[in-house]
Amino acid sequence: MNIAAESIHQKVKIPKIQGMGALLHESGGAFRVWAPHASAVSVVGSFNDWEKTAHPMEAEEQGNWYVDIPNVKAGDHYKFCLHNGDRELLRVDPYAREVTNSAGDGVVATTDFDWGEDEFQAPLLNELVIYEMHLGTFGREMRQGRHATFDDAIDRLGHLQRLGINCVELMPVTEFAGDFSWGYNPAHLFAVESSYGGPLGLKRFVREAHRRGIAVILDVVYNHLGPSDLSVWQFDGWSENGLGGIYFYNDWRSETPWGNTRPDYGRGEVRQYLFDNAMMWLEDYHADGLRYDMTLYIRTVRGVDDPAGDLPDGWSLTQWINGAIQERFPGKILIAEDLQNNPSMTKAVADGGAGFLSQWGAQFVHPVREVLANPTDEGRSLEKIQQALMANYNGDPFQRVVYTESHDEVANGKSRMPSEIMPDDPDNWFAQKRSTLGAMLVLTAPGVPMLFQGQEFLEDGWFQDTKPLDWDKKEDYHGVVRMFRDLIHLRLNFQNDSRGLSGSQISILYRDDQAKVLAYHRWFDENAEDGIVVVTNFCREPRALVLNFPKSGDWQLRFNGDSRIYHDEFSNTLAADVSLPDPEHLQAELTVGPYSALIYSRSKNG
Repeated sequence: MNIAAESIHQKVKIPKIQGMGALLHESGGAFRVWAPHASAVSVVGSFNDWEKTAHPMEAEEQGNWYVDIPNVKAGDHYKFCLHNGDRELLRVDPYAREVTNSAGDGVVATTDFDWGEDEFQAPLLNELVIYEMHLGTFGREMRQGRHATFDDAIDRLGHLQRLGINCVELMPVTEFAGDFSWGYNPAHLFAVESSYGGPLGLKRFVREAHRRGIAVILDVVYNHLGPSDLSVWQFDGWSENGLGGIYFYNDWRSETPWGNTRPDYGRGEVRQYLFDNAMMWLEDYHADGLRYDMTLYIRTVRGVDDPAGDLPDGWSLTQWINGAIQERFPGKILIAEDLQNNPSMTKAVADGGAGFLSQWGAQFVHPVREVLANPTDEGRSLEKIQQALMANYNGDPFQRVVYTESHDEVANGKSRMPSEIMPDDPDNWFAQKRSTLGAMLVLTAPGVPMLFQGQEFLEDGWFQDTKPLDWDKKEDYHGVVRMFRDLIHLRLNFQNDSRGLSGSQISILYRDDQAKVLAYHRWFDENAEDGIVVVTNFCREPRALVLNFPKSGDWQLRFNGDSRIYHDEFSNTLAADVSLPDPEHLQAELTVGPYSALIYSRSKNG
């Protein structure tokens, strides 16, 4: 430490820097921490040889402590040394933007980063195709016991761009205990997982995704913290009932399915902590939106079976954060995982809702997976498929995310669709056909479609955070990859001939419960000629039918899911364009292949 420089720094009255945590400025760094029950606090770190008395902090109002230290620079390691009675506690900064590891030191994070000309704007909800990604297993294969990093994932972004994916939803990348995790055990809420590449790695990933036209949604966990490697646990030495102290409920409201670590949504400083966290991802990392993990346990203690356990403070916190995001960052995407089909989740805050724009659609994924996994065609319910296609929240189908695979649906006793359909032989014809039929439904249904990583090349088994994606399957199933690409391009109207798939309108044109054939009409604008006709077959045999099309004209076949271009073992059931010149005669004979779909749209001259 330069004593002369420090003396000059102390004599010159420098205005206090606002904010929490480590706050870099031109001549050093300021530090502020909330510790209302501490009797004394100091900052220790690599800049003062970890000397506990070198930089005592000044007590401020509302339990905050502050100090300004010269010559602090980005990359310095630090902790807070707190005293509570006779106890001395070394704690990582709750606002630390970077840590050495989940049980290590805080790091003064650099604020410098070259974003280039990043003025990216995420697509509208009706133009999104989301790809859920686990950073640690998406990149390349694990080597020498390590998982993939942000830079590894960047190397694979070209694959997503070619598919047509325009939005990645990252499973949590906040610092978690250990190096292998799904991410839903956040140890340091403001720090980016060090083994993934830390804050600079995440910024590079977002920048490179944006350069490829891909939005990035970050998964955040506010329903619980930890439960392990939690430096905020009993942070300043105070607690009640042996529970978590100032950041947590210290009574029955602390209980969650993941431990007694629910943040205290009723305490102003904790509310601000979570609010600041949400804003950080959008401001500092240019994230295009947030997906909140299991909001049911933010708004209730034990879920829907405990009506006396509602948490109004959790509900109001969600409204506050979401309302502020929509005001400050219009166009950012806010998605809830609630899975209770609660329309209030996606109502506007002004109308008493939680203010999310969309929510994971339980009324789609569960019945569709059930129907596809049923071992017999006779047991396949078209009624359930129809209800799944027609469902919405508050009259808007884009208030729901539709999918057949997510991290929850492909683990914890459940598997990827090919393995769910044929557990002993996920590479066989039935598994391929019915799992791809599920993708055809996802990408033609009203709603925001979502895929889980590897779904486009029929990854099987179940999701594990220690098992990387089998990228060899991308070549083994290159035809299926092409199928997903063709479906996504249709969904997003790449050729300007399928706009109806991004509309909110749907009607059922045909349903034969015996033959297991269901056809539906999708359109964007009542007055536009943008209609799409989708014909699906949930049977192992080809099915012939006579279909009443919604309008006359020339209907071109844009997609045949049974085509051999997608797999050598597919039946290649022939299908052709349909010409209906007479508005009084709209019937056409069609044949749809087994476990497949046909997609028609009107020709530009039709």
